[in-house]
Amino acid sequence: MNRRHGMDAAPTIDERLLDSPRIRDHTLAATGVLTLFAYGVVLGTFTGVIPYPAIGESTVDLLGTVIAVLNATILVLLGYGWYSIRRGRIARHRTVMLTSVVLILVFLLLYLEKVGGGGIKEFVGPAWVKTYVYFPFLGIHELLSMLAVPVVIYAALLGLTRTPAELYRTRHRRVGQIAVSAWMLSLAMGVTTFLLLNVVYGWTYTSSLPF
Repeated sequence: MNRRHGMDAAPTIDERLLDSPRIRDHTLAATGVLTLFAYGVVLGTFTGVIPYPAIGESTVDLLGTVIAVLNATILVLLGYGWYSIRRGRIARHRTVMLTSVVLILVFLLLYLEKVGGGGIKEFVGPAWVKTYVYFPFLGIHELLSMLAVPVVIYAALLGLTRTPAELYRTRHRRVGQIAVSAWMLSLAMGVTTFLLLNVVYGWTYTSSLPF
């Protein structure tokens, strides 16, 4: 029998993962609210408005490595999620993309603590690498990270509040393609800058924010 037993039964592929009529009916507005909240938290961190527990240089270095591993893992998951949906494996796509969203939230928490409670690493290497490789990669990585926030949130909310059949009547596929493309490129550049900073060349530590 396929009858569900109790409130804790797992949702099937034909059910919504988040059964919230308010978010489902106002997905764009919910995206705007969550985007502004995310931008506000990041801005509050960089301006020192939001306090964080103080951490030392060694912890900042450790968090940087953990964050890079998370980014690489998310990059692989996004590629696998895209592959899965191209093969029509909807349930697997759902699971992989939801895992990616959870991991990016973990990344954000670690990153904010690293910056707000610790400091930053400054690139030490050849001037031409710093000017023409490291800074452009870092700048594009940060820009894409900011621009990806609303499209990732919108695609995620569409996927969470609708069944696969309902998603075909939305912009989930188109927005999802944009979100994944921007997100994967940002992650790839983030991992590259980490390798340049920590493996190929070197860094100096600054315990206070540069502005």
